[in-house]
Amino acid sequence: MSRSKAIQYYLLARLLLAPLMVWTIVTLVFLLLRATPGDPADAILGNRAPEATKEALRESLGLNEPLWLQYITYLGQLLSLNLGTSITSQGQSVWEIIAQHFPATAELTFYSMIIAIVIGVSLGILSASRPNTAIDVGGRLFGIITYSLPIFWVGMLFQLIFAVQLRWFPLGTRFPLDQVSPNGLTGIYTIDSLFSGNLGQFFTAIYYLILPCFTLGLLLSGIFERMVRVNLKQTLQADYVEAARARGIPERRILLAHALKNALIPVITVLGLTFAALLGGAVLTEVTFSWPGLGNRLYEAIAVRDYPTVQGIMVFFGGIVVFVSILIDLANAYVDPRIRY
Repeated sequence: MSRSKAIQYYLLARLLLAPLMVWTIVTLVFLLLRATPGDPADAILGNRAPEATKEALRESLGLNEPLWLQYITYLGQLLSLNLGTSITSQGQSVWEIIAQHFPATAELTFYSMIIAIVIGVSLGILSASRPNTAIDVGGRLFGIITYSLPIFWVGMLFQLIFAVQLRWFPLGTRFPLDQVSPNGLTGIYTIDSLFSGNLGQFFTAIYYLILPCFTLGLLLSGIFERMVRVNLKQTLQADYVEAARARGIPERRILLAHALKNALIPVITVLGLTFAALLGGAVLTEVTFSWPGLGNRLYEAIAVRDYPTVQGIMVFFGGIVVFVSILIDLANAYVDPRIRY
């Protein structure tokens, strides 16, 4: 079987397995939400509300039905691409919530990934090219420290230093409340402001992005630094690298044109999965910086036990992770000819 045919069969198999993975995510979220202590009626109405009012709310939400019936009803909604209606947002559908908040998460994730890649890959190359030196030791310490630090703690520390003490950056949120925010089709402020030709809004959006993006990107860069350093260090010891040195090829060209290309193959996988996870998991960063993204909205929905919103957002995030994982496998197949399916 030719390589292109093998990749096509592999893609077909992954596409057939994708609904199973999404169903697993849906089932786990559904069961875990109902296994956790607490009552949505108490979260919405408060503990002092009359029991009759709470019971009427549970009845209207279908929470009095058997668990298996709730599950089947929810699966039937998903098959029609209906993620449900929020309990606490005055009848707003979950799709509307996603459309409203996801652009902010996507913008935060995109710029954070740029910072993480630039810092992580640069430090990884620098450390691998100078093994067993102070630079190498410093790079290893940087990777370990940034990987282990809690992001909410670093975020609050940066807020205290750069926003409160130095007053270089705003404390949080996405755009000044006393100014008109960019308006456009994408919902991504930096893109919409450029499309409208308003450079003032563009630089304001960048200004508010700097602190949360640098916080998230800095802590993520440790992952890429460690991956690039380890893989590049192993690649520089390969036979073809020694042969290139024997032919008199400059060390800089060997590093960038030969070794780095092969060393980045496993990094592609980590990069894609990290990006997908960030799209669905930058919750702590968004909460710390009051960023109005989908992660922050998920946190609010969990706090008030808004079942439909939590389930819908998690299904949306799960679909993104499954889709990106398939793209990563295909990208690896085309980048690395040694991969067989």
